[in-house]
Amino acid sequence: MRRLGILVLTFCLLGATASSANILDPEDKLSGGAPGGLMRLLGLSGIGRTTVSIQTNEQPGTIIVNTTERRLYLITGEGRAIRYGIGVGRDGFRWTGVHRVTAKKEWPDWTPPAQMLSRRPDLPRHMKGGEDNPLGARAMYLGSTLYRIHGSNEPETIGEAVSSGCFRLTNDDVIDLYNRVQVGAKVIVLR
Repeated sequence: MRRLGILVLTFCLLGATASSANILDPEDKLSGGAPGGLMRLLGLSGIGRTTVSIQTNEQPGTIIVNTTERRLYLITGEGRAIRYGIGVGRDGFRWTGVHRVTAKKEWPDWTPPAQMLSRRPDLPRHMKGGEDNPLGARAMYLGSTLYRIHGSNEPETIGEAVSSGCFRLTNDDVIDLYNRVQVGAKVIVLR
C-alpha cells in the first residue's frame, strides 16, 4: 500500500511539475526544451507534440528542424505547423542544410556507420529492427547523408544534444510524423 501511495505522489508531482513549467514557459524558450526533474528520472520526454502558428513561405509537407530550439516543425499550411520535440547532435555533430526524405522504413534495422564504430568499437555491427533498436519505430532517411529522422528507445534524450547528428523523436511522435510525411519531402535544418 505504501508503494502505491509513493507512486501516486510521484505522478501528482510529475503532473504539477510539467503543468507549472508549461504555465511559466509555454513556448519552452527558457528550458531549451530539455526535459528535467521527475520526467528525466522516469525516462519520459517532457516535450509534447502540438500545433503552432509559424511564419514561413515553405510549402505544406516541408520539415524545418531548429537544432537550437530542439524542435522539428512539419508545415501544414495556412500559417500552421505541428511542432515536435527532438534530440539533436551533440557538440561537433550538429549540421545545417537542405535535403529531401529519400526513404522511409518501419522498425528499421541499424548498421552503425564506420565513423561511429571507430569512436565506439563496443557497438554491435548490425541490429535488427525492434523495440531495443536505437532507431526506434520509424526512420526517414535524408538524401545521401548518414543522417535520419528517427524514433528512439530512449525518450529521456528528447530535448538533449546526444546523437551523432540524427534527429530523434519519441516513438509515438515519429510514427505520427512518418504517417504525415511523403518521400521527397523537403527537410531544412537550421541552427
